[in-house]
Amino acid sequence: MQALATTQLDGLKPFHRGKVRDVYEVDADHLLLVATDRISAFDHILPDPVPGKGIVLTQLSLFWFAYLGSSIQHQVVETDPNSMPASVRRHADVLRGRSVLVKRTQVYPFECIVRGFLLGSGWKDYSATGKVCGINLDAGLKKNAALRPPLFTPSTKAKEGHDENVSFARMESELGSARAAELRDQSLFVYSRCADHAKSRGIIICDTKLEWGNLNGRTLLVDEVLTPDSSRFWKADDAARYLPDGDPPSYDKQVVRNWLETQPWDKQSPPPRIPTDVQALAQARYVEIYETIVGRPVPELRG
Repeated sequence: MQALATTQLDGLKPFHRGKVRDVYEVDADHLLLVATDRISAFDHILPDPVPGKGIVLTQLSLFWFAYLGSSIQHQVVETDPNSMPASVRRHADVLRGRSVLVKRTQVYPFECIVRGFLLGSGWKDYSATGKVCGINLDAGLKKNAALRPPLFTPSTKAKEGHDENVSFARMESELGSARAAELRDQSLFVYSRCADHAKSRGIIICDTKLEWGNLNGRTLLVDEVLTPDSSRFWKADDAARYLPDGDPPSYDKQVVRNWLETQPWDKQSPPPRIPTDVQALAQARYVEIYETIVGRPVPELRG
């Protein structure tokens, strides 16, 4: 299928263009989120998109929203572009499978990160300090060790460059103790509930980051949920084979990062073009994690 790198939707006012999503104003109360096939790494949008990636992200998020049901309030209003306002319906062919109509919220200025395993930046932090984001952990833990209970480690949302890990106390000081505790507890609940389902499908969710918004005093889960762009997944069989001393393959965009690490690129200048075989491998990883978790092919993903 042809990749969608960007959108220009006549009749809709652009609201925000992120690394992956193009957001449009629909009316005073609603936005349209469009997941393109752009892929980013090391804070750069790469020159070559991954075909169908945006559809996988959208459909997996919608699966999780449905799975969570009434236990979590969220911002999604409509998923079928043919049932959206006329300004959106005219672009239905482009938007099918990769767009959602959502309620406008005041998004809290924190990424709500839940870590179930000691890896990535958490492992680097622990190796240097014995802590993860200021949280003391037992001495002698190995890389990729399970964290029981999982850790909640918020970060700021940087408009450019890297997000900054911050303490829960910092979050409390900005949002108030009650709201910060609500976001922490809701994030831990979402991770735990969804990790249980994933485990039943032979998938381990290592970590994830969530975003929440405020609408008239209600806290809503917003943006994407437990996708390969916001989470790290292992197959349970791989974990059993590689752990405790190895690194199980991750089912996210790590395959692209790994390839970039082999290139003579300084991570400051424009990134290199991605070979078609790396694009294809990334696409296969995205599709496989969806189909394994959900148990059916990705809807709307067609050639």
